[in-house]
Amino acid sequence: MKLLDYLKDEIAQAHVVTWIARIETGFLGNAKFFRGIGELKINRGLGYRVYFFKQGKEIILLLNGGDKSTQQKDIEKALQLVKEIKNGNHQV
Repeated sequence: MKLLDYLKDEIAQAHVVTWIARIETGFLGNAKFFRGIGELKINRGLGYRVYFFKQGKEIILLLNGGDKSTQQKDIEKALQLVKEIKNGNHQV
């Protein structure tokens, strides 16, 4: 996963992996939803974020992630990926 390659902090990597596993089981914790995507904050290091969206009731797709310094760019990329997925232009 590219996000884990980006993270140099091994504890932050473990937090991200743990939260992704929780999301896969439906536990969204402190996730905030806006503009059709969810944002999960990982309170470690630089303040990492993981972006996802729900497709139907059960499927949650991981889109991308980053830290506070790249937040706006990451949100725009996540929104673009949702659009591509919904239009069938991006393989899930």
